[in-house]
Amino acid sequence: MKLKKIIMNHSKLLKSLIESNETLVMPDAYDSISARIIEYIGFKAVQCSGYSYSIANCKKEEIDIDLNENLSITSKIVKSISIPVMADGEDGFGGIEQIPDTIKSYIKIGVSGINLEDQILDKAVKGKVIDSSIMIEKIKTAKITARQNGNPDLVINGRTDSMSAFDSRQDGLRESIKRGNLYLEAGADIVFVTNVRTLPEAKLLVKEINGPLSITAGLNYNIRNFTINDLKEIGVARVSLPTIAIASIIKTLMLTIDSLKSGNFEYILNNDILCSSDDITRLIYK
Repeated sequence: MKLKKIIMNHSKLLKSLIESNETLVMPDAYDSISARIIEYIGFKAVQCSGYSYSIANCKKEEIDIDLNENLSITSKIVKSISIPVMADGEDGFGGIEQIPDTIKSYIKIGVSGINLEDQILDKAVKGKVIDSSIMIEKIKTAKITARQNGNPDLVINGRTDSMSAFDSRQDGLRESIKRGNLYLEAGADIVFVTNVRTLPEAKLLVKEINGPLSITAGLNYNIRNFTINDLKEIGVARVSLPTIAIASIIKTLMLTIDSLKSGNFEYILNNDILCSSDDITRLIYK
């Protein structure tokens, strides 16, 4: 009973953070220590990403991380921190009939929210989305399942990949707006539009979607086009940073390990790369 109370409180907290006037910035964690660092630095919630999971585990495709492996990694993240965690539920790991088992599994490990997306997760069919009616039923089923399993406040983040499903950016925007509003009407607590490349696109989405909007930032295709502060100024409810942690770790580690071929520690010392034992103590023995 105590665990259920904590889970529900975290879901309520996450929902209140999304609905507040202050933009919720959520860096992405790919394991326990990255989640602990995000919490230690002072962020209020953590986002999980199947894409980061796949990179960290040397999988060729995001969908090579199945439900059980995703749950295992996410569970360790939840247990390592005391702030809300939004899971990456991918497409629910199946059709509408799979959604109850998927939602129950995530509730069981203590997540505060979950992403559900409309893209087709098939290696042979990339950049396509399912019919909006199917996604609507997935969202409705997820909400019902959450209520029936002790966490009616579980945050459902209805993600649409429509921007990647059309050759025309305008067509992608129109479909994203249409689907965003449909997903909110179906019960999603927030809408997540991926592949937003410019600030004008983000502004239009904020204007036309009738509820909280999430935008991804810090990716190769938009990191030079707008900042986190830009998205705050236009009223984006939530900013997701899905690759900053894993990408920075890979780059730093590659440079560090490569420097060892010199036979000295000059690069490491000059760039102050290594954390101290005190840093580790603060993170692990908090």
